[in-house]
Amino acid sequence: MFSFSKKPEAFFIEINEETALMARTSSSKAPFVVEDTKEVPAGDEAAVQQAVKDLLGKKGGSGFVHARCGIYPPRRLIRRMSVDLKRVKEPGYFHEVCTQQFRIETDKYTIAVLNAVDGTDYEAAKATTQKEVVFVGAHNDELLAAQQHLLALGVFPERLELGTIATLGALADYHVFAELKTPTLVLEMDADSTQSFILNAGGLDVSRTIPHGLEAMTSVVQKELNLKDEESARKLFFSNTFDFTNMGGLLIRKLLKELQSLIGFYEVQTGQSIGQVFCPQLPSKLVWLGGTIAKEVGVEPLKLDLPNWLKSRAITFSSPTASSDFGAKWLGLFSLMLYHDAVAATQK
Repeated sequence: MFSFSKKPEAFFIEINEETALMARTSSSKAPFVVEDTKEVPAGDEAAVQQAVKDLLGKKGGSGFVHARCGIYPPRRLIRRMSVDLKRVKEPGYFHEVCTQQFRIETDKYTIAVLNAVDGTDYEAAKATTQKEVVFVGAHNDELLAAQQHLLALGVFPERLELGTIATLGALADYHVFAELKTPTLVLEMDADSTQSFILNAGGLDVSRTIPHGLEAMTSVVQKELNLKDEESARKLFFSNTFDFTNMGGLLIRKLLKELQSLIGFYEVQTGQSIGQVFCPQLPSKLVWLGGTIAKEVGVEPLKLDLPNWLKSRAITFSSPTASSDFGAKWLGLFSLMLYHDAVAATQK
């Protein structure tokens, strides 16, 4: 028989393609202290289960950790667009947008419509001037699979979020904190595609899925190094035993072409220039790709000051030196700790 944790602490878990990140905090809402963190390979289920137990403080037995969870379903939907205010109150309008423009079957997806500026729920019945929205969602099968996977790991998802949306919200907040004056290009690179976004302190400006991911680079590695097959190229590329930095421009050539088109259109339309690039989901052995992309685009990688940003949001660490141990890949997990009302209050 399963038991449920009733401790006052709160738990946060993010699982992406490569890594499972976890944290235990002294409370569910700021101000609170981050008491413990864990990082384990997402594919090692035994290690993830053990990390969950360690985080809970249980040495044995069974139990669920109630947690706020961030996930990255392969077919996640994040699309910003301008809606037709003359039609937005029509019952079938959003369904038409999803089927005709996004090419998805709405009965197979769980979808929400948010304000592009602040991420709050978009109320079509009250819409008069706000036409910039973001459609967010995921395929129902993938949401169910994620829930079942979390339960199998001993985690009860009291709140399940798209990690992408939580991260974008945190980055918009970080723009305010750091007083960044230029938009940021955000790239989530999966195996088969790249989710690209442009945002600033005013919210999400652009979202686009580019059909080039990390796997597309293995064929370039195979050709350039004269390897016998793509599997050999894949193992070498993801192993970090060979320095690919000099080959970086070739590896991202197809992706770069799409990015230059995206950036050029954005800059012409808005008159704003991209100021920095942020790649939050790169595998640890491919982190160097973020710098390569930034260099080819002609800007610098975004350097996050996570300790001071979190401190400004009333999130501190049990160890004075702990906050310096976290790099950019932890932003998604920490973004789950932010509540919109709490963040808004700190900005007044």
